[in-house]
Amino acid sequence: MKFDMGDTTLAVLGKSTTGSSDDLGTLIHLLVQAAEPLEGKFNGSGKATFDSFKLRADEITSDLNGALSSILGGQSGMDTAFGSGDQEQADNAHQNMGAANFESARFSG
Repeated sequence: MKFDMGDTTLAVLGKSTTGSSDDLGTLIHLLVQAAEPLEGKFNGSGKATFDSFKLRADEITSDLNGALSSILGGQSGMDTAFGSGDQEQADNAHQNMGAANFESARFSG
């Protein structure tokens, strides 16, 4: 199996995730606003759940943003690890090429 990823893939993904975090809070508040016409139409546990969601919208947004922040931290760590690995591989290749005896590989006489 071959895994091929460009050197900017994780950085671009991180920017996208940051934008998603901002959008998520907005979407949750838009959902609460869109549900306003339904207020008063629920009874029993449905009403309790709906009211709880409305009251906890900021907390839910914060929790989800915290989770996305953790994902972003993981993406950043992976980006650092891949970058370090790529550089280490290049350094090792240059070091090994410097130690190689290319003269012995010549076939001309």
